[in-house]
Amino acid sequence: MKKLYFLLIIINLLHSCHKKNLQQESNRFYEKAFTFLEEKNEDSAYVNFDKAKEIFVESKNKIKEGKCLIQMAIISTNKGDYYSGQSLSTQAIKCLNENDKDQFSDIYSNYNNLGISSDNLKDYENAIKFNKLALKFAIEKSERLISLNNLSSVYRENKQYDQAIKIYKNILINSKIENNKIYPTALTNLAVSKWSENPNYDPQPELLKALKIRENENDLWGQNSSQSHLSDYFKNKNSEKALFHAIKMYEISKKLKSPDDQLEALKKIIELDTYNYKKFFDRYTTLRDSLQIERNNSKNQFALIKFDTEQIKKQNAQNENHILTQSIALGILVGVLVVLILIIMWYKKRQKGLQQEKELEVKNTQLKMSKKVHDVVANGIYQVMTKIENQEDFSKDEALDELEFVYEKSRDISYDKEDATEEEDFSEKISTSIGSFNNDSVKTYIAGNEKNIWKNVSQPKQDEIYQIIRELLVNMKKHSQASIVSFRFERMNNEIIIYYKDNGIGISGAVMHKNGLTNMVSRIEILKGQIIFDTETEKGLKINISFPVY
Repeated sequence: MKKLYFLLIIINLLHSCHKKNLQQESNRFYEKAFTFLEEKNEDSAYVNFDKAKEIFVESKNKIKEGKCLIQMAIISTNKGDYYSGQSLSTQAIKCLNENDKDQFSDIYSNYNNLGISSDNLKDYENAIKFNKLALKFAIEKSERLISLNNLSSVYRENKQYDQAIKIYKNILINSKIENNKIYPTALTNLAVSKWSENPNYDPQPELLKALKIRENENDLWGQNSSQSHLSDYFKNKNSEKALFHAIKMYEISKKLKSPDDQLEALKKIIELDTYNYKKFFDRYTTLRDSLQIERNNSKNQFALIKFDTEQIKKQNAQNENHILTQSIALGILVGVLVVLILIIMWYKKRQKGLQQEKELEVKNTQLKMSKKVHDVVANGIYQVMTKIENQEDFSKDEALDELEFVYEKSRDISYDKEDATEEEDFSEKISTSIGSFNNDSVKTYIAGNEKNIWKNVSQPKQDEIYQIIRELLVNMKKHSQASIVSFRFERMNNEIIIYYKDNGIGISGAVMHKNGLTNMVSRIEILKGQIIFDTETEKGLKINISFPVY
């Protein structure tokens, strides 16, 4: 007992010494984090805020823990990691006291970050909720105006124009001074909201007034916004003016060194300037690719930093646990015995589960084999039939070769052989399939089917996509009476979009699911994508299909 009592005294002494060092360590990391933040070095700031937060957790300093979490959340949101930003801000809520006025500023920042991240995730309902909460805790007038502007922007993006217009008018009344940045911003957004709600509304006077104020104040970011909105307004009214403002936006965005705004301006110019289309398109693609590479590298670097931070936490935890190893040896022994008992129980349960899994696997194999026979044999024969019908130079020997290939594939299925990897890349496979429906009466066109479009798309997804495209072509041939068919492929971020269009007789909603398109819809659901039928087109059919790459 004396030895045990002596050991407890030593442990308490070590704990007291450790506690005295916690405050010094936490303040050091906390101050370094804000220094890095002022220097725009967000990666290093994040690491130091995380280190300070861990010490504040250990010392039970909830306020400082919450402050660190808020700053980490804002950095994550700025980096485009909106889910992490939301998660960290949600943790921070638990550390803050909404009845303490001294914490209102931090609470405001936290809800403001949740509003911004929710807006970027298109979660408008929560974005509205969090912006209203931020407004509730805004102390300074500038904070209130920022929250009001953010809230009205969410309403506008969600097409709730009445609410947005009401708030923008309120901001204008409270701004009063016309030579600040808030007034022209609210004036511009008010005009755009009115125009969005009523296409017949003329926002030009207000947009030009805001632009004039921004030019007098040399506010380049504001001018960039004004030129963008003016170009959008004139796009379908006066293409020369629209092009003029788009070029102005491009010039200003270059001064600002803002690649995103340069891309937006170049996209507008490409749509408006048919004579210099090639020149501006080359600039657009070059800038877009370089920006994508830069952002991917930045995201990867930030992810590595967070990973390293977690590894350091684990290592520190291991080092601290090592100090107390001798005093908890008995507990470890008991824990090992408990684990052994649990392992034995788990093993018996696992054996029973494996037996059930084997039985289920046999059933799944049978279903898979049945589906594979249908897809390989039936679809293969139909492909040969299509080529015989549409290609005059498709010889008897070629038809026999392809039928023999179908036979070999069906024999492979009977021996349960894995499909051999095809040498033909997927983009060529799609082009060949679409081209096989091209004949004297039907002309097929393809755009955007580049190799890079299909980068990182898994083989199972490629198989489903191929079947979807073939289903479209088969239905076109059987039902549409079309003479022109076009496919356009586009990849935005990590989403692929397929635009299908033909000039046939179209398809009514009543028969949409009676002509074989049901299978195509089911495949798109497997891809976790969506399909949009344009059934209101006077002549022809438009179908937009989108799905995630990963």
